Amino acid sequence: MTVKTMAEYAAEDKSPEILFWVGCAGSFDDRAQKVTRAFAEILTAAGIEFAILGDEEACTGDPARRAGNEFLFQMVALQNIETLNMYGVKKMVTACPHCFNTIKNEYPALGGHYDIVHHTQLLQQLIDEGRIKMTEGGTFKGKRITYHDSCYLGRANGIYEAPRDVLRSLDGQLVEMKRSRQNGLCCGAGGAQMWKEDEPGDKRINMERTDEALSLNPDVIAVNCPFCLTMMNDGVTGREKQNEVMVYDLSELIVRNMRVS
Repeated sequence: MTVKTMAEYAAEDKSPEILFWVGCAGSFDDRAQKVTRAFAEILTAAGIEFAILGDEEACTGDPARRAGNEFLFQMVALQNIETLNMYGVKKMVTACPHCFNTIKNEYPALGGHYDIVHHTQLLQQLIDEGRIKMTEGGTFKGKRITYHDSCYLGRANGIYEAPRDVLRSLDGQLVEMKRSRQNGLCCGAGGAQMWKEDEPGDKRINMERTDEALSLNPDVIAVNCPFCLTMMNDGVTGREKQNEVMVYDLSELIVRNMRVS
């Protein structure tokens, strides 16, 4: 699979259908790279012409702003906006809710206006349009799947049903945690918490959330965010359940079960 950059498209005087914003985690974290590849495989299988920025993509600045470094946020945000506007980017998709929230809600104030969707929204659209279809009796048919709402996709942007619609296409048994949708519990990594030391207490947030998920006896914990993926994976490993319960991003579930129409 070959993925072209915006620079390569520009050199051919062409424009892709959509820009895939990979994000820092999707670029550099070993586990999140698997999500990036899975989503790229889905886009390719669905016949979507897409590109990435490659080396020209910088951090959106989300962690810097959440941690209080407004100067650094504006510096990297303006750099990204200049790059995106130079290529005339209009439509974007990302697998990171942090990137999604920042580009959608915070870049406009700095001159960055883009039509950006989260990858779960695009996955739902592709399934609804029949551009990707699930294999009948696939890997996850009948499996118990619980879904963790990430903060920046859920409460921050009100996107609850698209991910669940995607999961329903797997013919699994979707089991909801008590704290879900608007009442969902953070995985513990939001708001730049990923980068700071633990606060005083006797239980980590990710362990609290993992215990809630494990109480449902799931086969799979589904997430939509690279930070949630890390925190829930760590939680499952901490409870020594990594051989029984798998933690997957939705794109990884789809790529294992899809057939192209």
